[in-house]
Amino acid sequence: MKELMTGNEAIARGAYEHGVTVGVGYPGTPSTEILENFARYPGIKAQWAPNEKVALEVGMGASLAGARVLVTMKHVGVNVAADPLMTAAYTGVNGGLVLVSADDPGMHSSQNEQDNRFYARFARVPMFEPSDSQEALDMVGLALQVSEEFDLPVILRTTTRVAHSQSMVELKERNEVPLRPYRKDTKKWLMVPAFGRLRRQALEERLQKLKAYTETTPVNFISWGDRRVGVITSGISYQYVREVLPGASILKLGMTFPLPEGLIRQFAAGVERLLVVEELDPYIEEFVRGLGLEVTGKKIFPAWNEFTPGLVRRKLKEAGVPVPSPGDGEGTDACLPGADGQLEELPPVPGRPPVLCPGCPHRGVFYVLRKLKLVVTGDIGCYTLGGLPPMEGMDSCVCMGASIGMAHGCELADSSLARRTVAVIGDSTFFHSGITGLIHMVYNGGHGTVIILDNRTTAMTGHQDHPGTGKTLMGEPAPAVDLEALVRALGVGRVRVVDPLDIAGLTQAIQEEAAAGAPSVIIARRPCALLQRENRPPVRVDGETCTGCKTCLKLSCPAISVQDKKAAVDAIICTGCGLCVQVCKFGALKEGGENNG
Repeated sequence: MKELMTGNEAIARGAYEHGVTVGVGYPGTPSTEILENFARYPGIKAQWAPNEKVALEVGMGASLAGARVLVTMKHVGVNVAADPLMTAAYTGVNGGLVLVSADDPGMHSSQNEQDNRFYARFARVPMFEPSDSQEALDMVGLALQVSEEFDLPVILRTTTRVAHSQSMVELKERNEVPLRPYRKDTKKWLMVPAFGRLRRQALEERLQKLKAYTETTPVNFISWGDRRVGVITSGISYQYVREVLPGASILKLGMTFPLPEGLIRQFAAGVERLLVVEELDPYIEEFVRGLGLEVTGKKIFPAWNEFTPGLVRRKLKEAGVPVPSPGDGEGTDACLPGADGQLEELPPVPGRPPVLCPGCPHRGVFYVLRKLKLVVTGDIGCYTLGGLPPMEGMDSCVCMGASIGMAHGCELADSSLARRTVAVIGDSTFFHSGITGLIHMVYNGGHGTVIILDNRTTAMTGHQDHPGTGKTLMGEPAPAVDLEALVRALGVGRVRVVDPLDIAGLTQAIQEEAAAGAPSVIIARRPCALLQRENRPPVRVDGETCTGCKTCLKLSCPAISVQDKKAAVDAIICTGCGLCVQVCKFGALKEGGENNG
């Protein structure tokens, strides 16, 4: 039976069909839907971990006990999991272990666009790269097989376009794979230096076997065509090359670490001009050039942003490569940006910068922070949007959990900032990696104030549960972490819970805690507006009172606009949260009512 699936759905299906019994990860676009889909299959166990490092450690434990394991995360999550990953290459596995790294070229929902193919080379573990959903499903099975045969964890690298695009996949029945027996083997699993040195040598021996394997694996193959141009490619770029150059010779690499030296030399010898088409860094190109072969890649194609068929076509043309036109019936991509089709003649789509949702309780926090002129170190999540104009209530955002350490660092560098700096962090991010930053601040005598924006979910990735929500990924009830008790246990003496929709109370709390000269935590608690919409009537505008001062626009609420020099409220999307009512200095915005605008 065939079914239309996204790459993420196919990875989940592949794990199910190939006997995976344990799936664990941390939600992060574009990887999130893998575990959400895997959790729906019977007979498996799926869990959200508080961060990616924990996820991989849980996966390693399950593998040690003999289970086939799937661990999922986005590309930056592999940075968090890098510590156990590096040693996992030494210990190897018992049950097969596949780590999915979902990379995000173009930064659709990320703070950087790192190329995680280098992680495979760095850790010396095999890497597979699917180019569509069928390959995503099949490569999970192949990766598990390779993991067990070569005693190594395997990285399955996807990109946003593969993860979220749909294509047909052939479904099969689940193959039940029994637990591999656990055998105590301290020289393999106990990485004290004496045993670690032995496993380091064993890792090189396994790599040598892998180098032979990558020459013959069926996912690395040559399609001979017009030999005037030969293209080496992988991942989604393979689909673009097939579309733009349907007659060219192509070396398609599904296994990108180790790279097949012999196969590449054979391909290069069979074509007149050798090109590499790959998104992001010149990973394949540098390897090919290192073999002493003449090749062109990043001289033509950019080393940043996401590719499209239109971009590939345009760059090939600029480089003098003969490219069939879209109109000849082969490989049109006229519907894609930058293509040669008629849509290119249409006016560009107006830019729509992302904003916090209508009714988001965090909106008031950033309004107050900006008004108080505080230095605000921020963190990853929806609330990063509070740093954009017109709110501009945040000064920095680097990575998960960085806000608290950075606030402490500001205080260390400039004592005058001690009572003018606050850190903001979401509840899920606090569980991910904010706890250790707070411990550091308290232990080292910091005086900072941390605002935990507690909306009872992992909102930006699609409302996943976490240790504070009282529910697991599989929908089972779980003990909910008591945030107040937790931060008190870390040594914070000043803890208070506030309603972020109460601007006066919120302002007073932030002023008092920032001035206290002691570590403090403010928990701004309101459920995400998309999860729990309160039944309040939309705000009403008194046109006679409104002066058109536009103070309400500083909230950056998409429900508020100015029409005929007066404030107007879109009753369809207004949630009646009342923040604008509180900031209006003239009382022109009023709670409740039907007659808006």
